[in-house]
Amino acid sequence: MDPQVKTDTLAREKAYSQELQRSGVWVHIWRCVGQYSNLSIFDAKDNEHLHEILWRLPLFPYMKIEVTPLAMHPSDIALV
Repeated sequence: MDPQVKTDTLAREKAYSQELQRSGVWVHIWRCVGQYSNLSIFDAKDNEHLHEILWRLPLFPYMKIEVTPLAMHPSDIALV
């Protein structure tokens, strides 16, 4: 990838992810140590919303994404 295109793409990715974090949609993001990858938690309204979020990522064409739906656990003290 052209270095200027890479720099621009990474800047747009960061801005978009931080916008989603501020809005509460991108709840958590962790770096996977030793890899250029992350583990993220999203609070999407539904599957279509999550699909839209991921497709808008500037780096999406270069990503391998695995989605695992999560549900609240009945033993979570936050539910009390």
